[in-house]
Amino acid sequence: MKMKSIISLCIIAALLFSCNQKSGHSKSANRKAIGNVKYGGVFRSNETEYFRTLYPQNITEVVGHRIANQIYEGLVSLDQADLSVTPTLATSWEIQDSARLFIFHLRTDVFFHDDACFPKGKGRKVNAYDFEYCFKKLCTPDASNQGFWLFKDMVKGANFFYDSLSKAQRETVKLDGITVIDDSTISIALNRPFAGFLFRLAMPFTAVFPKEAVDKYGSDMREHTVGTGPFKLKKVLPDVGVFLVRNENYWEYDSLGNQLPYLDGVRISFIKEEKVEMLEFKKENVEMKYRMPVDMIQEILDTSGQLIGEYKKFQLQYVRELSSQYYGFLTIDPVFKNKHVRRAFNYAIDREKLVKYTVKGEGTPNNFGITPKGIPGFDHSKLKGYSFNTDLAKKEMALAGYPNGKGFPKVTLHINSGGGRNEKVAEAITTMLHDNLNIEIDIAQSLWAQHTENLESAKFQFWRLGWVADYPDAENFLNLFYGGHVPKNPTDKAYINSFRYINPEYDKLFEKALATADFDKRSELYVKLDQIIIDDAPILFIYFNLNRRLLQPYVRNFPANGMEYRLYKNVWFDK
Repeated sequence: MKMKSIISLCIIAALLFSCNQKSGHSKSANRKAIGNVKYGGVFRSNETEYFRTLYPQNITEVVGHRIANQIYEGLVSLDQADLSVTPTLATSWEIQDSARLFIFHLRTDVFFHDDACFPKGKGRKVNAYDFEYCFKKLCTPDASNQGFWLFKDMVKGANFFYDSLSKAQRETVKLDGITVIDDSTISIALNRPFAGFLFRLAMPFTAVFPKEAVDKYGSDMREHTVGTGPFKLKKVLPDVGVFLVRNENYWEYDSLGNQLPYLDGVRISFIKEEKVEMLEFKKENVEMKYRMPVDMIQEILDTSGQLIGEYKKFQLQYVRELSSQYYGFLTIDPVFKNKHVRRAFNYAIDREKLVKYTVKGEGTPNNFGITPKGIPGFDHSKLKGYSFNTDLAKKEMALAGYPNGKGFPKVTLHINSGGGRNEKVAEAITTMLHDNLNIEIDIAQSLWAQHTENLESAKFQFWRLGWVADYPDAENFLNLFYGGHVPKNPTDKAYINSFRYINPEYDKLFEKALATADFDKRSELYVKLDQIIIDDAPILFIYFNLNRRLLQPYVRNFPANGMEYRLYKNVWFDK
């Protein structure tokens, strides 16, 4: 981002929040907190990619998630420290019929944000019918609905509601699996046991929003939000910044009786270059630096991973991320439909070298499948993954009909911009594939929205992507390869399973795992599923992230976690 844009961003933020940009603190109100916390301040963070949408049911990338999680809420959420399921708009729940029936009891003191979609602009109270409305929307075909996969085949009547009813019928017909018992009680019935269903309900797809907002704004809800969360959307400046302000009517209080959130607001900027972002952090213009520029790690950390020099004053947080970095193959493509080609690519890259020299230790080599370490109950020792083996790589290419790369067409690897890291990784991998397989691969780069649109529409044959856990369960990663997510029309968009990978054996075992209530038995099935993915190689396995982030010394109560799941409502500044 040009310096002019950065300066403009600071000026606009100052106008919106009346904040001192050098300290991140506002001159707002005279609120006084009880105990060892303080009110006030604007948390300034940065993303290297611009978000695609803030409409909950259409969010498919982490930037949208991180922003929307401050604005919208659902029945449950995740604890930011340990990623356990925690009550949110539901105060409690019961799980009955061997995890086939979930009954939720709702809070009765929650209001939607004040907005012009309501009479006199005053947000009304949330009730169980609002959740029913949103769940029915989740089961309605729409270009802006990317979350149906959460309920598909799982919630009773969801498939019929989605496939067989007209638009008019959906307005009046009940969705079988959703029952409003009274204004503050709602139940969800499943076709089969799935104890992990609570994790799915913690995703933005299942957040509640009012029908009045949909009626008034329609597709404009991409940037016009009406939720219940601790922050409200104040302003969106395309490719520059998003500004959130404190929800003065928020329902939650801390243990001492202080109303949350403590902060006056949150500002998200979109500086695309990591080195520029780091400069802004050092100048105290942002409160957090997520990940470190690869070229600067030796300047920031010593060989033991401790901060050195001028960086000692900052807080260092370090965590193993529940994510997987990979390159996807379009398995219906004439080149990559051949399993031996895909396996050859996987044998031909040196992941140890890549992690050590290219990403400078900010990851661990992925030699064993899609599921990252840290997922409860998953035994990685039972998996046989890919090692760096040029002999096996060449053998697989010969089996595919391309001995020593002869006759292999030129392929383009499509990546999205990512602060420089994605380009360095792509250059290293394409060099390895050239040197070890004797093939030519070009690199093309595009912005995130265009990148995801093209890969979901089967316009790319080979592309860069990564998956950060929506919830800490192996199913969330293995679900990427379920054939039921592949549309019948090859040009229709496929958000889940954009590889268009179909394996009847895998699908049958995946469905069996979903219906297995016993945790240990289900975990065993998950390991078998991951081995099938390793053997079929619909992706090029690369590495798992090890994330470091820096915080300004005055930031408090902002724990790191393996999903980089962020909630700003409990953050406060000790300054």
